[in-house]
Amino acid sequence: MTSSASRSSFTLHDLEHEDRTPHLASPVPRHSIHDTEDDIHFNPRRESLSPPPKPGTPLSEEITWDGPDDPENPKNWSVGRKWLITFIGVLSTVNVTFASSAPSSATIPIREELHISAEVSYLITSVFLVGYVFGPLVWGPGSELVGRRPIFIITMSFYTIFHLGQALAQNIETLLITRLLDGFFAVGPLVNAGGLIADIWDADVRGTATSLFSASVFLGPVLGPIVAGFMVESGVDWRWVFWVMMIFAGTCTLIVIVALPETYAPVLLLKKLKAKRKADPASVSHLFASHETNDWSVKATIDRTLFRPFKMLAGEPILVLVTLYLSLIYGVLYCLFETIPIIFAEKRGFTLSQTGLIFIGIGIGTSFGAFLNDRLSRHFPQLIKTWRGFPPPEERLLAGMVGGCSFPIAIFWLGWTGQYPSVPWYVPGLSTILVGMSISSIFISFISYMIDTYLMHTATALAANTFVRSLVAAAFPLFTVQMFHKLGVNYAATLLGGIGILLAPSPFLFYRYGPQIRSRSKYAPCKDLEIAEEIARERADAEKAQV
Repeated sequence: MTSSASRSSFTLHDLEHEDRTPHLASPVPRHSIHDTEDDIHFNPRRESLSPPPKPGTPLSEEITWDGPDDPENPKNWSVGRKWLITFIGVLSTVNVTFASSAPSSATIPIREELHISAEVSYLITSVFLVGYVFGPLVWGPGSELVGRRPIFIITMSFYTIFHLGQALAQNIETLLITRLLDGFFAVGPLVNAGGLIADIWDADVRGTATSLFSASVFLGPVLGPIVAGFMVESGVDWRWVFWVMMIFAGTCTLIVIVALPETYAPVLLLKKLKAKRKADPASVSHLFASHETNDWSVKATIDRTLFRPFKMLAGEPILVLVTLYLSLIYGVLYCLFETIPIIFAEKRGFTLSQTGLIFIGIGIGTSFGAFLNDRLSRHFPQLIKTWRGFPPPEERLLAGMVGGCSFPIAIFWLGWTGQYPSVPWYVPGLSTILVGMSISSIFISFISYMIDTYLMHTATALAANTFVRSLVAAAFPLFTVQMFHKLGVNYAATLLGGIGILLAPSPFLFYRYGPQIRSRSKYAPCKDLEIAEEIARERADAEKAQV
């Protein structure tokens, strides 16, 4: 096995900082997953209030919390305060994902008033998701630089403002441009909400919080068509869909401004050190904060956010296969916003509001998928102890195995029963529960697997994954209607289900061969393999001692 030193310049001391989880989050070991190898080198060109000592020089010491019970450490905040922060993260996620899908139920009146074709109206959803593609490249590193709170306030504020342009749009160009910008800012809370949870909860107790967050990622898109469908059918102007979205966004923004504290430990420790320097510079002249030694130059940031993710994607088999799978899953989720109206409105004569209610099944399923993942992860606290903080990442794949097997079944069920109006509506309707469960369990399981596999390189891996799957999700609505009309619901679903069958063995293959693949990776630290060797040596030594 390749040694740790040859893969990373990190030491166990460097891994004592808590993690950052950007996009959909999951319980992870209590060790850093946000640093990269160039983040631990001192940047002598960086300026601060007083020049910090260079790490590694005589008498230099990194500032830490004042003991394990330091009240300034977010991990030591009260349970009530932690749940308030968790609620803010979940609410923000529901809000911004709700906005991605809600206009899909208002496309008919929008077409009529703005005189656009059906194909152009699909762009209303797609351009919002294009904003999801590029936003993480700014808001992910941004939260590492200035902290979670400023990014939440900035992105939620602009996200709210751009709803105004959508509600007042007099032409399709204005609507599409404001939707694109709205998506760019909306992804800020989505990228960093998981980080809030990772900042405040220890790995062995954050399971429920992360499951709620993961479910919220799917709950928003499901609620959007339901609410908008009832609004449009009631006869209100389509612009009120965007006014309601703006009111919802504005309310969340006010909650963020009033109630969300800073939670990112490196930023808090830097503020702590700056306060000490201001009060008594001489007494802390030997201290430095890791955050002020990071290289945040434009060149380094561009390399980290634009180039490194694609370099990593090109050379990591695990990342390539996971990205392909999650891109399909994410694309199918947004494909459903066009497919369900075909099955229930066109073929069965459902009204807009009745069609919207079908999405409740997906919501139930995604919630059950999050619950399933949580139940299958209950053994992780014990694994963390057994494996000294680094259990095998493959243990995260159990829910993905279930979802991988059920996903093709769910898609075939939906497609072949949905094709024929003679089949009672509730038969394809019930299939949406299994579709939602499959999507949620695969998504959460694989995101967790990536986090535990790449640790300090997780931000880079997730950036590449988010970029590709958001592009796929943006593209799916553009051809979904044509594909389902030309092929038929049954054969179009068979095509998607067939791809699902090809990818279904992925979690099983990773579970069996993942350790060997990771051992040859330049980016996977493989701490569990090192610990396995340590445990084996200790057992061998103990047996020799007994002899």
